[in-house]
Amino acid sequence: MSTEVPELDGAPLFLVDEVPDVPELLVDGQEGRHAVDVLRLQPGERVHVGNGDGTLAEGDVVAAGPEGLRVAVRARFEVPAPDPEFVLVQALPKGDRGPLAVDLATELGVDRIVPWQAARCVTRWRDDRVGKGVAKWRAAARAASKQSRRPRLPEVTEPMTTREVAGLLADADLAVVLHEQARRPLAGLTVPTEGTVVIVVGPEGGLTDGEVVAFRAAGAEPVRLGPEVLRTSTAGAAAIAALSTRTRWH
Repeated sequence: MSTEVPELDGAPLFLVDEVPDVPELLVDGQEGRHAVDVLRLQPGERVHVGNGDGTLAEGDVVAAGPEGLRVAVRARFEVPAPDPEFVLVQALPKGDRGPLAVDLATELGVDRIVPWQAARCVTRWRDDRVGKGVAKWRAAARAASKQSRRPRLPEVTEPMTTREVAGLLADADLAVVLHEQARRPLAGLTVPTEGTVVIVVGPEGGLTDGEVVAFRAAGAEPVRLGPEVLRTSTAGAAAIAALSTRTRWH
């Protein structure tokens, strides 16, 4: 099995629970129906099949029908986790902007997403709706991973409190809080090339003074992205892209 990262350009990615080491794979269920009925893949076309945790098989379609997609495996890869790890602490946005924030961050390379119930969040996940909210974010991460052909899905954790977020920041190799009033630009920071980088994005109403104090006490640095004030649903993705140009995108 190769640890070389394969080129996924042009070939669709299908996510399954397991990628066994066998000469032929069956992609069935919802993924198989999508391949056959929507993408209308035909024998001879190249595809990738992954488990979302770095294991990836490259192969050719040998049959497409009611049972799903049969793929003759040409090569298997074990794609390592990228360095540094990017963690996005995302305050709950209004409406469908939560899944949008997850979608954009996933396409741009986030590795872990932490929903955060900030003090000024308009959206509230009541105890009986936490599971539904997390499931919706995870579905968005999965769909965006397939769209961007990522071999590794980002983890979407259970929601964290402000105290739990502060603990996460304290353990990071670099922790930043996006704040429109911060004097220091994100571009002015020294970014580690390994370890964990945590980015905190506040809600539409902004961070409270108490949250900023708590996060600074945990070692986080308030920074600004640029002269414009971005929406909470796009700020995290913009920060990840800016950090990626200095670490991963070579």
